[in-house]
Amino acid sequence: MSVKSYSPPSPPPLTPSMVQSNNVRTQAKIQAASQVLNSNIAPATQTVAPQIMMGATSSTTVPNTPSELLSAFECPVCMDYMLPPYLQCPSGHLVCGNCRPKVTCCPSCRGPVPSIRNLAMERIAQTLIFPCKYAPSGCSKQFQAQEKTEHEEVCEHRPYSCPCPGAACKWHGSLSEVMNHLVRQHKSITTLQGEDIVFLATDITLPGAVDWVMMQNCFNCFFMLVLEKQDKSEHQSNNNQQMFYAVVQLIGTKKEAENFIYRLELSSRRRRLSFEGTPRSIHEGVAASISQSDCLCFDTNQAQLFSENGNLGINVTIQKATPLEQTP
Repeated sequence: MSVKSYSPPSPPPLTPSMVQSNNVRTQAKIQAASQVLNSNIAPATQTVAPQIMMGATSSTTVPNTPSELLSAFECPVCMDYMLPPYLQCPSGHLVCGNCRPKVTCCPSCRGPVPSIRNLAMERIAQTLIFPCKYAPSGCSKQFQAQEKTEHEEVCEHRPYSCPCPGAACKWHGSLSEVMNHLVRQHKSITTLQGEDIVFLATDITLPGAVDWVMMQNCFNCFFMLVLEKQDKSEHQSNNNQQMFYAVVQLIGTKKEAENFIYRLELSSRRRRLSFEGTPRSIHEGVAASISQSDCLCFDTNQAQLFSENGNLGINVTIQKATPLEQTP
């Protein structure tokens, strides 16, 4: 019996057309896979990664964070951007630190008050750029989370309060509205024209805390002159004595105030008491000048040396600051 060997038939040789067809199919598969991969990755890299700021400290030189990403950090109560630390409810809803003490439940789902720390959101927040909360009023600056609050406390675009000391006025508004408010609501304030005037405070012997206010108009600007009398007992001293504080403020921004210098002077016969300084912006307020002794200060004994019939005249001179005198 003879055994015959079996060998499988060899495949037909590849023709050029078959090789080209196989290559086309292979390239098509690779291209399709690449398109699927890119479709999964592209949205994240295009909308998030190029906009996230890594390691910079000033917002004036970095790109904006996409509004879609920032919207995830909006507080559902006050609608301001939340800053670390972030606390969430069991469902993942956040509320800002200012509003959290005011709520009794989660404002988004009515669940428990947010109390779970969200470290992931905090890490993301450190890479983002937040606009100033006063952007609608004209502030174009942007900051990292740790710098935002510090800027907003001194932002020139934050609302102005009524600059009248001692008044119960609760008015707030923009800088351009301050003078209109003073003219309409505080008509008793006198305005004098010129660079050199005399601020006359009458009846300085009146008991208790008293404020005298006057406006000075020069260099196309308005300055508020304030003489404030306080009980010296607040300064841990003799209750029978009182202190006087004379302050000059500009109805303008802090930067604008640095362009001026003022001089206050009390004079009588051979006595003279004076003070020179840079006016404060009404944004800073009279209290800031007094607390830092950045004003003309004198007690009742000195006031009597310069007063006449219970009236005290203060010579006020305002002039433009030279480049060397301006605050750097």
